[in-house]
Amino acid sequence: MRVHSVIKSFRMLGFVLGLVACDSSRQADQSQRSGTTDPEVHQQTPAGKPGETKDGMVWIPGGMFEMGADEFADSRPVHPVSVKGFWMDEHEVTNAQFARFVKATGYKTVAERPLNPADYPGVAADQLVPGSAVFTPPASAVSLNNPLQWWTYVPGANWQQPNGPKSTISGHEQEPVVQVSYEDAAAYARWAGKRLPTEAEWEFAARGGMTNQPYYWGSALKPKGRWVANIHQGHFPDKNTREDGYTEAAPVKSFPANPYGLYDMEGNVWEWCQDLYRPDYYSQSPKHDPQGPTDSYDPEEPGAVKRVQRGGSFLCSDQYCIRYKAGSRGKGEVSSGSNNLGFRCVR
Repeated sequence: MRVHSVIKSFRMLGFVLGLVACDSSRQADQSQRSGTTDPEVHQQTPAGKPGETKDGMVWIPGGMFEMGADEFADSRPVHPVSVKGFWMDEHEVTNAQFARFVKATGYKTVAERPLNPADYPGVAADQLVPGSAVFTPPASAVSLNNPLQWWTYVPGANWQQPNGPKSTISGHEQEPVVQVSYEDAAAYARWAGKRLPTEAEWEFAARGGMTNQPYYWGSALKPKGRWVANIHQGHFPDKNTREDGYTEAAPVKSFPANPYGLYDMEGNVWEWCQDLYRPDYYSQSPKHDPQGPTDSYDPEEPGAVKRVQRGGSFLCSDQYCIRYKAGSRGKGEVSSGSNNLGFRCVR
């Protein structure tokens, strides 16, 4: 890990501050110059029927639901929201799918791009090495007050080498692509003729038509004694007992689908949504198809532009981060990536 002053100069800081709560950067202009396609030029996909699947997407019928959760400060108040019907990827975008996008466009993710010394005054040029955040469990129990004890900025970490230069996605093609920033996810979505989901669409789809349940899958953490999502078991962050079968991301479709036919809407990897993040947005959110606030604000890092993330990841634990629970929210600085962060698309 670099010294804190160096980390602060990198995009790592926005990522770490999001983790502390477990709860003005480059925008999508770069992705629009990368050979991607604007979704407006694509023909509209006809509406589907309940339960219909098409081209790896599931028709979500839309409707009214109670959005949010009283358990989390930035998910209050619980409020009624309606969304129109839409198509949603049945699983997170995989390494194989993202590889096809890169091959077709030559796209370079944020984590792969050279760093401009002008953007990092006071940081030595030899320290400006492209990379990203990698979960690195400590050897023994540590205080949970400082996530830098288990997160490391690893030079060379990117979507093809998610844990650093000695790692690979070979043999992991059906696992979710990770180490992708918001910009990267939005670029893929444009190329695919899709977009990222709104936060309201994501939560409506994750609930699967169920109401008043603490988890997206129902009322029990382990229905019939079985793990139904890829989250952390054991002592966080130093010991993962792998009771669910996985230490890191699992291949898509490793766990049961929800009532709408969607996989891994909780756990596995966090998923980017299109909404800008504000902890106070729900108090003023429109009732119909909310698109998120017009600006971003996080009191823990007022100068950063953040977007909403949803669903939690394989690192979420009842000891530290329980944001896999229904209605909870996450957040991330838009140019940050990590090895537990991916996305899925809608149309």
